Amino acid sequence: MAYDDSPYRRRSTDTPEPAGHSRTDDNRYGGPAYNPDAGYRSTTGYSASAFTTTDQFSSEDVTDAAERGGGRTGHAAGRRAGRSRRRGRSHGLDDVFDDPRHGERGRDRLGVHVTWEVILAAVVAGLGYLVYQEDPGVIGAGTLDRLLAYATGLGLLVLAAGVTLRAGAPNLAIGPVAVAAALHFAENGDNGVVPVLVTAMIWAVVLGLGTGVLVTGLQVPGWAASLIAAAVAIVFIQQRPGPVDLQGEYDPAGHALYLFGGFAALAVLGGAFGTIKTIRRTVGRFRPVADPAERRGALAALLTTGATVVSMVFAAVGGVLLAAVGSGPVNPTTGLEWSILAIGAALLGGTSVFGRRGGVFGGLLAVVSVTIFIHYAELRDLDIALYATGAVTMAVGLAVTRLIEAYGRPRPADHDEVDDDPDDGTDDDRGDADEDWSSAQQPAGENWPQSGHTAQESWSSTLPAQPTGTRDSWNAGERWDGGERWDMSGR
Repeated sequence: MAYDDSPYRRRSTDTPEPAGHSRTDDNRYGGPAYNPDAGYRSTTGYSASAFTTTDQFSSEDVTDAAERGGGRTGHAAGRRAGRSRRRGRSHGLDDVFDDPRHGERGRDRLGVHVTWEVILAAVVAGLGYLVYQEDPGVIGAGTLDRLLAYATGLGLLVLAAGVTLRAGAPNLAIGPVAVAAALHFAENGDNGVVPVLVTAMIWAVVLGLGTGVLVTGLQVPGWAASLIAAAVAIVFIQQRPGPVDLQGEYDPAGHALYLFGGFAALAVLGGAFGTIKTIRRTVGRFRPVADPAERRGALAALLTTGATVVSMVFAAVGGVLLAAVGSGPVNPTTGLEWSILAIGAALLGGTSVFGRRGGVFGGLLAVVSVTIFIHYAELRDLDIALYATGAVTMAVGLAVTRLIEAYGRPRPADHDEVDDDPDDGTDDDRGDADEDWSSAQQPAGENWPQSGHTAQESWSSTLPAQPTGTRDSWNAGERWDGGERWDMSGR
């Protein structure tokens, strides 16, 4: 009968190999024949042990899948396998520079920053027009110089906030440190601005190092640890019973243009460097992505501590400039109003409260807009507290953060997995390329084994059905037709 003539015909171990029987070294069918010791292997080249990931596909494999799959399904599977292979290589290159635990892989989208900065530029133009309507002499040398000096002092505070926000460890001690430095300058300004600045910067570095070590050593949020630094600065402030008159005669308005130019260069260059993917992610490495208490590594600790130190130094220098450009004594306030205003302006400029993300010109435009608004309120005799200005700025800044995080994150990693087959019209075939590939190789009408089956089960499931009455059972150790055995070698 036909079954006896097939290569699966049984024979006794005492009889020689019948003619036409495929031996283990017979490759007439495109590959080695079945060998139970070597595992299951089909003529299509599928191997359960070798078939692991889509990275092993070559371009010939993808073409083969399309041809053997038949029709639209085979072509779609081939395309998805090729895209998965290319996507794997791209992600692998990303991981050379990025910590896979760092968050979304891919370049942040900057279009939302550009859009928001255009809106900020329009706001600056509108506020400038309102100020010019109230005081046409605002563009004169005296008034403009003082506005530029004031904007520089405020801008350094905003830079201090922006640096720590980018690092993912916001510093709330900016304001208290600035007020403490201003009081120190007011008391010792007659000794020269340089010695006062050097002393203030040294203490700022010490305070920043202590805060940074506390933040990174205990892996705690920057805002929480910086409250300790704020308390230390407030203790220094509260030792003054009343306002302190300026002892020196330093006036930064004389070279305000150079000071503002330096601040603008720092703000724009810092934002421009922040658009580079590796710098952006490295600086923002402390940003929590999963468990916020999980340590982010030595590099993250070093950069976060450095950002905290830099923010303290910027705050001290900014406080000295604000005190020097003022027309009255320095009041010993807590300074928290300046922290709120500085962080709010940094958020308003497009820096995310969660860290890492930020624009290029947003910080500069935010500082200019807040400075012009404060001057406009003074021209109109509007009694607006600095706390109120900071609160409104912070509220708008938080809304901007929501926009930045929603539209600035990298595109989803699987955005290119959608099948673009015009005949299909759906994206339901998105998924694992391994499944697509195996389904593309499966001939119609056959039941191919799944990965969970053993080699012997897969082999036995493909054997033709045995005629009724030929045997009592299919077990390997039982008798079958005239005393012959079907052993594990298939004979």
